[in-house]
This record gives sequence, structure tokens and C-alpha cells, in this order.
Amino acid sequence: MEEGTSKEPTHCAGTKGGCEGCGDCDVYQWHVREDCDVRQILDRIADKWSLLVIALLDRQSLRFTELRRAIDGVSQRMLTVTLRQLERDGMVERTVHAVVPPRVDYALTPLGRTLHATIQSLVTWTETHQQEIAAARASYDARANT
Repeated sequence: MEEGTSKEPTHCAGTKGGCEGCGDCDVYQWHVREDCDVRQILDRIADKWSLLVIALLDRQSLRFTELRRAIDGVSQRMLTVTLRQLERDGMVERTVHAVVPPRVDYALTPLGRTLHATIQSLVTWTETHQQEIAAARASYDARANT
């Protein structure tokens, strides 16, 4: 471990600026500092399963099985891990209903709803530029295959 590097995941000693986590992080260094809170949060909310869960929970709460059916390719374990992490980060609320059999619903929290607006902007950008990206991919693939 480098000198001055803390083993604590939320500590960013030795950097300039300030972040919400410790006050010592430069938020503009999130891409180079694995132990930075900003990077850890981005890693969580920007993975494909989290994005899909947040998008699906935008307008309604859903049960686990409804989420699993709606997200093509997600395993039961991965969905469970994703939901737990989003709940821990305050993005998703888990409600257990006292019925037989037990029923559990997942819904976005107010914080999660604010993130959905950002995700929707990303989706809109992707839709707007998908043809340009497809053309760039085709051009790259043609160069790589020669």
C-alpha cells in the first residue's frame, strides 16, 4: 500500500478539494481513486442491473418475481444482490407485507426518483446518438478486420 493511503474505503487523505464523504477528496479524481466515495457510488448506480431496476421502478412498485421477469438475463442471485445494494444506498425501499405467503414489494425512494431523471437523460442521449455509435462501431470493426 502506498504511503498515505488509508485502508478505510471512505478515506481519501492527501488529495485536494472536498467531497461529501470525508472532506479531503477531490471529486474530480473519482476516476483514479478506487477508495473515493464518488467512485464507489458511481460503480453501484451505473451498473446495468441497477440502471434497469431503477428504470422499472419509476412508476410503480414491483415484486421480486415481476422484476426478474422484466429484466432479461438477470439471475435470481444478481437481482437479489442488486436490490440489497440499492436498498443500502437509499435508492430502493423494500416493503414486506404480513400475508401468507409473504409478499415483498420494491419501490424507488425519493432519492431513487431523483436518480431516475438522470438515467432518463442518459437513455435519451443514447437514443439520439445510436446511429452515430452504430456507424462508428462498423467503421472500427472494418479497420480492425483488415
